[in-house]
This record gives sequence, structure tokens and C-alpha cells, in this order.
Amino acid sequence: MNRTLQKRIPNVITLLRIVIAGGFFVALTRFHFPDNGTLMGNIAIGLFVFGAATDFLDGYLARKWDVVSMFGRIMDPFCDKVLVIGAFIYFASPRFAMPADEHVIQMATGVYPWMVVVLIARELLVTAIRDVLESLGRSGGAKWAGKLKMILQSIAIPAVLLITVNFRPDEHLALLRLNEFLVWLVLVVTIVSSIPYISGLLHVMKKSESET
Repeated sequence: MNRTLQKRIPNVITLLRIVIAGGFFVALTRFHFPDNGTLMGNIAIGLFVFGAATDFLDGYLARKWDVVSMFGRIMDPFCDKVLVIGAFIYFASPRFAMPADEHVIQMATGVYPWMVVVLIARELLVTAIRDVLESLGRSGGAKWAGKLKMILQSIAIPAVLLITVNFRPDEHLALLRLNEFLVWLVLVVTIVSSIPYISGLLHVMKKSESET
């Protein structure tokens, strides 16, 4: 295959993920729990799975053909964050709220606004740490914990959406608890995945102080 084409294919796949994310959000906008727009909810599941698959495919091809680019290093994590954080924002929106006591809002997805804040805060922190490390000539690439986080998110998000769209967690407590378990698992792993970045920054800071 032509070398120029090899360089372009992973980047095209990365950009495709933004288009898929747009379709995913449009589909979610047409769904309202519990049963308004079920077809669109299921289309959203398929689009998310397709988008997650492109994430693994573009990275695999870039490494296989040794065509890792600056564009890919910037846009790949950006597209991931748009898709994942966007999904959680929708999951915490009123369209997934369950009928409950007038003083208590319960979400069929198990996702609440404060959880979205935690996820966004983690991404902002890790991005800032990466910028600092790379400005010092240190590696700011994805750590194993970050990759594990992405894999878990890619499984948990469509699973939660599948349960919520098709199986009425408001009528089956066990399914609601399963949604909550998956969401909490993602939240904990997401927080823990920031530790290698923080410890790496502290190590660099300590080393810099010892050299001065």
C-alpha cells in the first residue's frame, strides 16, 4: 500500500469518530426514557459501539504501519473524550430521569451530574499534566491505566444504554443496581487511572528540585 495512503487512513478513521459521535448525540436526543424513541436509543448503542471500534482500529493501524502522527496524537484522545464525556452528559440529563419522589431525582442510567464533573475534572487534570511533562521532554503518552479506563468505558456505556433503553430499570431494581454498579466502576477506574500521571509529575518535580 502507498505510504502516503497509510499515513492518511488512521487519521481519516479518527475524524470519522467525530461524525459518529454527532450521530450518536442526535440519536440520544430522539430518545426519552422510558419508551419514547426506543429505536433511536438502539441506533445510539450501535453508533457508540462503532465509534469505540474505530478508536481501537486507528491506533492499531498507526502502530502497525508506523505512521503515528502529531495529528493523531492530538485528535485521537480528543475524539475519545467527546464521545465518552458526551455520553455521560446525556446520561445525566432529564431525558433519563425516572419517576420518583418530588424531592428526589433518580436516574435510570445511574449517572448524576456530579459524576460528570468528576470525569471532566480528571480529563482536564491529566491533559494539564501531559502538557507539563511533554514540555519538559518527558513522555506524556497514554499509560496502561488510561487504556484500561477507555476499554471499560467502551464496554460500560453501551451496556448501560442497552439496559436503560430496552429493559426498564425503573421496573426492575436489579437492572437499576447493575447500571449503578457499571457507572461506579467506570468512575472509580477513571479516578484511579489518573494516579500514574500524578505520580509521574511528582517524580519529575522531585527530580528537578534535587538538581537545583
